[in-house]
Amino acid sequence: MSDFKREQRKNDHVEIAMAQTDAKLSDFDEMRFVHHSIPDIDVKDVELTSELSDFTLDIPIYINAMTGGSDWTKQINEKLAVIAREAGLAMAVGSTHAALRNSKMASSFSVVRETNPEGIIFSNVGADVPVDKAIEAVDLLNAQALQVHVNSPQELVMPEGNRTFSTWMDNLARIVSRVDVPVIVKEVGFGMSKETIRQLQKIGVRYVDVSGRGGTNFVDIENERRSLKDMNYLSNWGQTTVESLLESTSFQKDMNILASGGVRTPLDAVKCLALGANAVGMSRPFLNQIENHGITETLEYVDQFVAQIKTIMTMLNARTIEDLKQSQLVFSPKLESWINQRQLEL
Repeated sequence: MSDFKREQRKNDHVEIAMAQTDAKLSDFDEMRFVHHSIPDIDVKDVELTSELSDFTLDIPIYINAMTGGSDWTKQINEKLAVIAREAGLAMAVGSTHAALRNSKMASSFSVVRETNPEGIIFSNVGADVPVDKAIEAVDLLNAQALQVHVNSPQELVMPEGNRTFSTWMDNLARIVSRVDVPVIVKEVGFGMSKETIRQLQKIGVRYVDVSGRGGTNFVDIENERRSLKDMNYLSNWGQTTVESLLESTSFQKDMNILASGGVRTPLDAVKCLALGANAVGMSRPFLNQIENHGITETLEYVDQFVAQIKTIMTMLNARTIEDLKQSQLVFSPKLESWINQRQLEL
């Protein structure tokens, strides 16, 4: 593929993603907290620090992987980096493959580190990238971690996408063994199963972002780019974020579980944390805020989002994220069926 076509594809992805909306019916609405009337803490007592194996997040929300690889997306990444710097959020860039293939595109990613020199930044590559390129992606951003995205449904619907996946797991094992920073294996919106997480644990992966169905839908994005638009029947493929977190339960003591996909509100984020996530990633909410409203209003959005997480945690009498994981939850019959059929031990 030519550099021009790659750049156009990056822009297409952003345009189509911004036009999407989150599902009106979400599995986040299929679970509820049990309310107890009198908390014994105050809002000021709530502590949001999240301790992961290799770094500490002051706020358990991060700007998840979106973009880079074109002039327009460079501007987006720069603005998102300002938000990350001013709000104290970790940030992931989108796939750096464009920069690894064409050095002219490197600045559309490195602008994030230039704008936020002290921040926690995740670089990003695909599961098929050679190990030396994965190392180069980390160096490009002086990154604290490397996201490796797994996106087989997207590739298969993408007209020019990958059709070979049999080498992915072995390649992931090589990347984990050679890269000097933590490797976060990240889905792109199709969720993870306990079997996948177990496979990843066996090759030494200590971080996964389960990234479930319900947010940015890459089947729909790639279907829009197909001449016949003939694969929309796969629109609901995969596990939701809630289902994926339930699948991760037995791994949460030994691995760092990150959650993303369809997080709409502070309540959704709190539910992710209560289900065992160490932190919650968001993409399109930040993208739409920054492009439609600018930096100042986006910072206000982040401030309100974080403040409302503290409000909800106060209602739940949870001083810390660890306390939140002890919250009492009630699941709908739909989720209860998933738990039972999948033989999940909560």
